Amino acid sequence: MPDLLPRPHIVLTSAGSADEGRRLARTLVEEGLAACVTILLGAESIYRWKGRVETADEVVLLLKTTEEHVAALECRLKELHSYETPEFLVLKVAGGSGEYLEWLKSSVGGLVDKG
Repeated sequence: MPDLLPRPHIVLTSAGSADEGRRLARTLVEEGLAACVTILLGAESIYRWKGRVETADEVVLLLKTTEEHVAALECRLKELHSYETPEFLVLKVAGGSGEYLEWLKSSVGGLVDKG
């Protein structure tokens, strides 16, 4: 990937409802921390929490961003999220089409300084 193009990352998180997922997605896109958030409805999670195995209906969010925005995205997501410990997994993307990466670059950053 040429240095002029952003280093794309996908952040994986989940939310307890479609409404919360949409609220998180809209806020993070509006604030320029994510270029796009894909919301996958109908997930069921089975997980260990505080020594117990739990089951919950959730929505999965795929947040598309760039490497330089990951830390700010994590801070803001923690502020907005209803979960005590929200999922935040960062997946580095090996590449992408030039057009998509240019769009990604133009769609994140510079909109709101959460500094």
